[in-house]
Amino acid sequence: MAQGAFVISLDFELFWGMRDKRTIQGYGANILGVRQALPRMLDAFDAHGVKATFATVGLLFFDRKDDLMRSLPELKPGYTTRDLSPYNGHIDAIGADELNDPYHYGASLIHEIKEHPAHEIACHTFSHYYCLENGQTEAEFAADLRAAMNAAHSFGIDLKSFVFPRNQYNERYLDICKEHGIVAYRGNERGWLYRARNKEDESQFRRALRLLDTWFDLSGPNVHPIPTENSTLPVNLPSSRFLRPYSSRYRMLDSLKLRRITRAMDRAAKTGTLFHLWWHPHNFGSDLEENMRMLERILAHYDRLHRDHGFESCSMSELAQRASVDHG
Repeated sequence: MAQGAFVISLDFELFWGMRDKRTIQGYGANILGVRQALPRMLDAFDAHGVKATFATVGLLFFDRKDDLMRSLPELKPGYTTRDLSPYNGHIDAIGADELNDPYHYGASLIHEIKEHPAHEIACHTFSHYYCLENGQTEAEFAADLRAAMNAAHSFGIDLKSFVFPRNQYNERYLDICKEHGIVAYRGNERGWLYRARNKEDESQFRRALRLLDTWFDLSGPNVHPIPTENSTLPVNLPSSRFLRPYSSRYRMLDSLKLRRITRAMDRAAKTGTLFHLWWHPHNFGSDLEENMRMLERILAHYDRLHRDHGFESCSMSELAQRASVDHG
């Protein structure tokens, strides 16, 4: 019997991942909606025996500004585009604590995830660090990663998995991740359409094609071999599909979106390969009921594949460590 793997990862960043392209006035409702969406997702995962990996920005591990400011990395990213850095004015303007500024603090939400022990809290860098942007360096990335590790340690969490913000995969940084105990990372789908680029080099044409790939098969199922005992750390667990949130504009295409996902899940379950689904908690921050209905249908499909083919849900670090990888 084939036994493929089902991995779900969520990029948990609140407003830190929006700051250079959205405003709180324009997107704040989605961010606030995470506080209703997160418990619904956690309950749904638990009900179906699904393990999720929450790749969490280090700045969210705080509930007070004074503690946050004392924990900043010693080196800051020197992006050529200064607006990409939260340290160039943005961080000074945040509120004093989580009660007064729920857009930038997430300590209570991290505690909530910890109450569901099946799930993993992973690393999404400290500052939502962009690993391909011009001007930043390996030393700055290492300092950012150390700050993220320290923030997680204050919660008793050892970060073992890593997700590159904006999927800006940078192979040069994998050795730094390994030095800090990272055993797994989420790479990108194979092929030109999903190849990592920085913001300046990204094109509207590629974005449009990725949008179409939500409903129509432009890139294939994107299932991947499960790591073996010959794999080296950190293990690449590539993305298969982004769960695009509900949109009233595209609601007539929802059945195609679901079919695109479930057919790839079928392929993984029947061939003993990996299907890796991802999204952001804030994607469910509005239209919660519609988004939860889609998620429930995906999880129900997982139930059938688990029963019929042994398809198994794993966190990222669990799948990497289960492979008995070479630590050399």
